[in-house]
Amino acid sequence: MNKTQIFVLQLIFTLLVCSFLIIPVFLSVLAGITQNFFVGIKSGFTIRWIIEVLDLYTETIYLSLIIAITCLVVTLIIGIPAAYVLARIGGRISRFIEETIVLPVAVPGLAIALALIIIYGGYRDFRSSWYFILVGHVLFTLPFMVRSVLAVLSSTNFKELEEGAASLGAPFWTRFLTIVLPNIKPGILAGSLMVFTLSIGEFNLTWMLHTPMTKTLPVGLADSYASMRLEVASAYTLIFFIMIIPLLLCMQYLSKEKNNN
Repeated sequence: MNKTQIFVLQLIFTLLVCSFLIIPVFLSVLAGITQNFFVGIKSGFTIRWIIEVLDLYTETIYLSLIIAITCLVVTLIIGIPAAYVLARIGGRISRFIEETIVLPVAVPGLAIALALIIIYGGYRDFRSSWYFILVGHVLFTLPFMVRSVLAVLSSTNFKELEEGAASLGAPFWTRFLTIVLPNIKPGILAGSLMVFTLSIGEFNLTWMLHTPMTKTLPVGLADSYASMRLEVASAYTLIFFIMIIPLLLCMQYLSKEKNNN
């Protein structure tokens, strides 16, 4: 078998794998702009379901964005210093703390939600606010930010660069802002992408922690499927992609700019 035949087989295999991923998503999005899901495209195209989602569930979309953005800010504030400290410490202590931070990823989301309800369920105002959901999202997504930044820090010689700057009289914050942050930008971008997408699409935690007044986009999507409003649910999916795809493109652009520099 020559190289051309191997390449063709690899290409066919790649296309088949991509089809398993892309076709279901395409059909789901297509259902959101058809008159009748069960009839298919023969029933004609419409934006009726998108308008209905925007009219009835605008608050859930806004709340999902608010929680995801706030979660990203919190994980950046906590995750970057945490990763920096772990990289500076090193050794067994650092690995132990790192594995402890990653525990919420290994534990089922429903278990984390149940623990939060047991601990904070008695605080009615907090329990009924979106801040309660935010706490769960931060616990779940923080490991991804820490691991992303820590991986970049571990692959750079930032300690030597810091020591060189310190020998020239640069204070800590100057070293951190001018040496550490520029070097960990790829990790921050990768972590930010994961945190935002995971937060905005998180269902298990949110389903347990939400109230009728704090319903997010994934919960509304599940409610639509449960009530067999498949066209509305598919329109929900379309709106979700409209929200996520520009972010993915933006992150790719920023990563490309960083690599070019």
